[in-house]
Amino acid sequence: MLTFLLVVQAIVAAALVGVILMQRSEGGGLGMGGSPSGLMSARGAADFLTRATTILASVFVILCIVMAVISAHRAAPGTVDTSLKGAVSGQPTPAAQPAANKSPVPLGGQATPAPQPATPAPGNAQ
Repeated sequence: MLTFLLVVQAIVAAALVGVILMQRSEGGGLGMGGSPSGLMSARGAADFLTRATTILASVFVILCIVMAVISAHRAAPGTVDTSLKGAVSGQPTPAAQPAANKSPVPLGGQATPAPQPATPAPGNAQ
């Protein structure tokens, strides 16, 4: 339903842009000359385009409101994210613990050896 309304919204928006661009900035209509009488005279075109703009703008706003209401009712309440539970209590989460014995590979492509802990020489006991 929401996808259908979204497609209708896009069509209404395109029609609204087209109707607005056909109007002259002074409100004169299509900008075509013609006889002063008849349906598509300058005044008749302006009246038609003004009404079409009003109707399309109203439909656009109503569709926006309807889609917002549908989206709000469609979204189910989510569960609470418990991945940060350990960080709050002071214990690190498994994702936050550093990986053991992994040495980074520099951009050159050759791995650098992991630093070894210093061991005292056998004769230098402290």
